[in-house]
Amino acid sequence: MFKKIVLLIVLIIMFSFSNVQAVEVYNKDGKTLDLGFWVQTWGQFVEDGRDTDANGSQDGNITDFMVRRAYFSISGTVLPWLSCFSHIAADRIGQDGLDVPSYGLGSGLAIRDAWINVKLLDEIIMLQMGRMYIPLTRNYGTTSTKGLLSTDLDWMQGGLRGSIFYPSKVGRDDSICLWGNVLDGLIQYRSMIGEGVEDNNRNPDDNPRFANRVSISLFDKETKWFNKGTYLGEKQILSIGFGIDYQHLGGISKDYYAAYTADIFYDQPLGNGGAVTIEASLTDIVNGPNRINFTRFAPGDDADIISMKAGFLVPGKIGPGQIQPFIHCEGILIEHRDDTAVFGLGCNYYFKGHANKISLDMTQVIQDTEKRGFQDHFVMTVQIAIGI
Repeated sequence: MFKKIVLLIVLIIMFSFSNVQAVEVYNKDGKTLDLGFWVQTWGQFVEDGRDTDANGSQDGNITDFMVRRAYFSISGTVLPWLSCFSHIAADRIGQDGLDVPSYGLGSGLAIRDAWINVKLLDEIIMLQMGRMYIPLTRNYGTTSTKGLLSTDLDWMQGGLRGSIFYPSKVGRDDSICLWGNVLDGLIQYRSMIGEGVEDNNRNPDDNPRFANRVSISLFDKETKWFNKGTYLGEKQILSIGFGIDYQHLGGISKDYYAAYTADIFYDQPLGNGGAVTIEASLTDIVNGPNRINFTRFAPGDDADIISMKAGFLVPGKIGPGQIQPFIHCEGILIEHRDDTAVFGLGCNYYFKGHANKISLDMTQVIQDTEKRGFQDHFVMTVQIAIGI
């Protein structure tokens, strides 16, 4: 424990006094190369946090210190129509009971994102190949983890102490994606063919996954690959999105996995730098492939997920930065099993944009019926983020 605390303090001091920024290291004859770095540190208390196995064989609270995310980014342009991007990352360094080095979880580094982008017809038709977000939800399909409203992602998409319901490589997939923006950015579409479930027992024929998403931006446009979970008063956004994720499987009781989602996002600037942000989504899961921590959701289950978030960026500065209270809630409605609800509230304090902030989140996980292995849980998280 002492070593973890010392590591956290050293990292906070080191990055707090660094002039961390995106650096253009090369620009000649239309060719560019940019480097960046961003780190997120957490202190977390988890009530009965050791109840993470299917039988609930362990009990006990956890007080955990970790480096939640550390991302080194490399991006470049070779030609006006040819570019590349990558994240070399480590996640949850020091998290109690977690160590999957091959995915950069717990220890080790991994390629989190890496793709080549080819503009076939300006930004109307682009071809992207590599490891990237799965175009299904807004929360973890288009929104960058560097620009979230709440402290972390939705519980069913790996936030706080939750896990990801869809097949993925830490929220990504190795894939090819055709995407672009039409009607001057009014509509953005993304269509992916990926690997999805690769388990020979569940996908013996190595069938590909198909994921598609379309969104409509009615005010200011969202035309980039990464969006933000709140624009901090910089844009007026009303975006409506729909997504589908499908993969034909075999060797199990149901021969396919599918997820369908609809979401709405509204961000309204106010006077003196304030803003209101509201987001809501509904997701239907059929034959989910993964077990979800602290819930009764198991492989093969069907469920509906209702998620809502809201935040208020207080106009004007308090000290050197701005404050933003937020709330989030999630209903996990599992067919033929007891449901789980996740409620949370917190606050962000921004020093300089999304990358440089302090956050506090208090979340309560509530079970329909409590029993050993499926208790209610309280999670409190303190976060410091420094970067670009």
